[in-house]
Amino acid sequence: MSVSEKPSVETEQAAREASGSHPYGRYLEEFEVGAVYKHWPAKTVTEADDHLFCLLTMNHHPLHINDVYAQRSQQGRNVVVGPLVYSLALGMSVSDVSGKAIANLATEELSHPAPVFHGDTLFVESEVLEKRESRSKPDRGTVKVHTRAYNQEGVLVAEFKRVVLVPRKTAATDPPPVRGR
Repeated sequence: MSVSEKPSVETEQAAREASGSHPYGRYLEEFEVGAVYKHWPAKTVTEADDHLFCLLTMNHHPLHINDVYAQRSQQGRNVVVGPLVYSLALGMSVSDVSGKAIANLATEELSHPAPVFHGDTLFVESEVLEKRESRSKPDRGTVKVHTRAYNQEGVLVAEFKRVVLVPRKTAATDPPPVRGR
């Protein structure tokens, strides 16, 4: 191959997966109510992660960025900003839950029952709560999952539910019902 020739790069997800790469996301048919996906890899949250996220989001609360202030707080040290914990847990779930998503439709019941500190490692899992085929579009449906993040000691530090619109691998054979005109 000459320098001017460029190798062909396969950009279609299906073709890349057919080559043996890890599937990214799931089609509607691949979700099973009650299934629990333990997302990989885990993520250790560093002070740099926390400070950069605070800087990017303009959250300058001293509990997150000021060691002296944090030492005098209830926790006695810096606490990782909650939206970063949520963002990491959501991001860690993408390859198993929403990697093929058409859209993320809702996030519900977000809570942070325990703090996350610099150096904590997050382990995240998602449980499939429900799966529904679309009544109007046979090529898709919704999946609702409950995602939980635990620290290295097994303490629940964040949880939320979300609804994702995902494609079907094959469109339903029955046409959608015709509505009155």
